[in-house]
Order: sequence, then C-alpha cells, then structure tokens
Amino acid sequence: MNFLSRKDGNRYIPYAERTGNESVVYFTRDLSPEGLMKAYDRVKGCIEGKVGVKLHTGEPHGPNIIPPAWIEAFLKKELPDAAIVETNTFYDGDRYTTEQHRKTLEVNGWTRFAKVDILDEDGTVLLPVADGHWFDAMSMGSHLVNYDSLVVLTHFKGHVMGGFGGSNKNIGIGCADGRVGKAMIHAKNGDDWGVHEEELMEKISESSKATVDHFGKRITFVNVLRNMSVSCDCEGVEAEPVVTPNIGILASTDILAVDQASVDLVQALKPEDRKALAERMTSRHSFRQLSYMKELGMGNDRYILIDLDRGDARITAADAVAEVKPFAG
Repeated sequence: MNFLSRKDGNRYIPYAERTGNESVVYFTRDLSPEGLMKAYDRVKGCIEGKVGVKLHTGEPHGPNIIPPAWIEAFLKKELPDAAIVETNTFYDGDRYTTEQHRKTLEVNGWTRFAKVDILDEDGTVLLPVADGHWFDAMSMGSHLVNYDSLVVLTHFKGHVMGGFGGSNKNIGIGCADGRVGKAMIHAKNGDDWGVHEEELMEKISESSKATVDHFGKRITFVNVLRNMSVSCDCEGVEAEPVVTPNIGILASTDILAVDQASVDLVQALKPEDRKALAERMTSRHSFRQLSYMKELGMGNDRYILIDLDRGDARITAADAVAEVKPFAG
C-alpha cells in the first residue's frame, strides 16, 4: 500500500494532476424525482434481486435531507419492492436505539411509503476488508447480507468530521453497525471520537470497501448536490445554514468517480459560492477519502462527465456549473 499521500488530505488535486483510467459519470441539473430517475436509469444495469436503497434518512425534521416525496416517486417507478436501509447511530440521539430510530423515521415520513430495514436491529456481521491498513474486516448491520443489490442514494453535503459526505461516507459509516462498526471507525485510546483527519478518512474508506466488494457489480451510486450545508444531516435542525448553490445530480457505477466528480463540481463554483463547503473539506483533510479510495483500487478519480440535459454531451465540471446561481435560501 502506498501511503505517500497520507498527510496530504487537505490538498485538492486538480484534474490535470491525476493519472489513470477514466470512468463514466452522468450529470443532470434536474433536481426533482424525474432527475433522480433520469440519472439512475443510466447506472441501474446490474441492480437485480432483493434491493436495498441506502439513504441518510436524517434526524427529526432535518431540513436538508433528500425530500421523502422524491424518494417515494423514485421507488414507485424504479424499485417498488426495494427497502430503504439504515443503521443506528454511534452518538446518543434520536436514532441511537432501534426504537428511537423508528420513531424518527416516522416523524420524517419515510415509513409512510416504504419499508425501512434497520440493518443492525438483530446484530452484526463481519465483512472482509481486502488489503486494508486499519482493518481486516468491518462490523456491519447483519441484515446487509440479506440483499442482492444496493443502490447508494446520497445527499452530498459537508460533514463536521469527514469534511464532506458522499457515497463513500454514506456506506462507510452508514452500513457499519451503531455499536461495534462505528466504534471501530471513530474511537481511539478511550475517546469515542478520537479519530480525525487522514486516519478517519482511511477508516471510512476501508469500511466502504467492505460493502463495495461484497456487492461487486450489484451496487450503484447516485449523489444529489442540493441543500449542501457544511453540516451533515445527522445534525438535523441544528445544521449550519445552506450557502452553497444547488448543482444537480450525479450517477456512476464507480464510487470514487462519483464522489470525485461531486467534489470537482463544488470546486468549480465561483470562489464566493464554494468558500464555505470548500473550506470545510480542506480543514478536515477530507480529500484523503478520494486518494485512499484510489489506493485501495475502489475506482478512478478521472472520469468522462456526460450531460444528460444536453444530448449526452461530454462536458467539464466548469461546464456543469456554468449556469449555477447563488443560493437564494
């Protein structure tokens, strides 16, 4: 394993400095249920059997989560038999126990239209981490292995510790069970939250790799770049106000490519528009998520960006955000 970049997680690497193969990432500006379907339709080819949809369902009344009405329409058309999948939290809050979690799911409206499977309700399962530096295996919610395919549907935003929360964080933290797996990632030397910066990004990515490897080709990724507070949805109504403009929806079968493209689109915004979120990413050394995923062989940080709104034209990140307007609140 090459650890030359381990202390470089606070540096954004421009596209021109990257090497290696390219993956395909699809983009639409259409922030709606129809936009979700448009993006997903391009990356759903290997999704089959019993399907889980990994969402961050949020704390009670969280203002920035992907609107449940979008997910209701999306599931009805695309995946009528799928279940939303989640795990309990490591922090003591409204999703700490399964009972608390179910109440929060009801408050936020998820159970009105979908089955929600709390993966760690009945215990844990160990999934191997191939070529990991920190882990040989990661403790996951035991129900995860009951699914044939996983759709990772992510609200891309900031995060108080991770810098940004994309597909990698959604499954790296979000599939690890609330007591064992999340402690493996976060706890150190008797401190429940002792892991920070590069080490945290590497541990999130190794956990994510366990899930990606488990599903193989039967996993796909959709990132929604909307209401991008510097705070995660785990902060609920306490999240920092949104100041970053809405951008659109990205989809890929490559987890690294979709998260890298999400970061690139934020970085391509005007300086005044990207300032808050870009600073959050830099200050938490979150770019290590991307470089470490590449070292782990999880995907490519170079990609072909396909504009679904412009006849499948090949575009750049700058093209994608050229018409973005400042966030209006």
